[in-house]
Amino acid sequence: MFRTLNALILREVRYREADRILTVLTEQGGKQTVTAHGALSRRSKMAAATQQLTYAELTVFEKNNRLSVREGSVKEAFAGLRKDIRKLALGSYFAECLETFAAEDQPEPELLQLGLNCLYALSEDLCPEEKIKLAFELRLAAATGYAPETDQCPVCGRTDIVEPVFLADEGRVVCRACRQARRAFPLEGGMLLAMRQVLQAPPKKILRFQLSPEEIRALGVLAEQWLLRCAGKSIPTLQYYREL
Repeated sequence: MFRTLNALILREVRYREADRILTVLTEQGGKQTVTAHGALSRRSKMAAATQQLTYAELTVFEKNNRLSVREGSVKEAFAGLRKDIRKLALGSYFAECLETFAAEDQPEPELLQLGLNCLYALSEDLCPEEKIKLAFELRLAAATGYAPETDQCPVCGRTDIVEPVFLADEGRVVCRACRQARRAFPLEGGMLLAMRQVLQAPPKKILRFQLSPEEIRALGVLAEQWLLRCAGKSIPTLQYYREL
């Protein structure tokens, strides 16, 4: 049976001499594994459509619960990523995070949209890298059931949280006076409002918050540490990005 997938290529692995094994993210089928036979051959017409960090329309054939690509065309290549090694490394980190959190064979429209929006913003230089990264991390955590609690202090109940701090082991924002845990990130300036913007805004507006470069760096540390805690493991591509 033939069907069409609009897929973001999260991972590509060479198989045999000319084949690729792809991990893709689709709106209806979530994370799926697809084989692209002959994609690495010189005459292949689907080489570009089966590259990592490409959004493609794939015509696949399903047999015995296995998918193989018969045709492919590029919908968005994110060309800017391939001109800058730092952007490419950060895009690869986004892809690995999506692969880590996405469910197999389950609809994942929010994750797909998040990945596409952030890769496009990165490719087109719409925002600083650190801003895109922290927004991606916080929104990914929220989309997969790990949204930090930011609406009110769970200890005293105040919605106008006084000198807010983020409890890194609990995923909650509390008043500084209510803090009991040792690991806490102070949320200075507009950082709490920025967190709420990322977590609650419509998908295309999560990057519209305004922070100073120093506040972006501080909130970026928080977002990264929280996502890694939610993942329960290290993300190898993150270390590579850091080294660059």
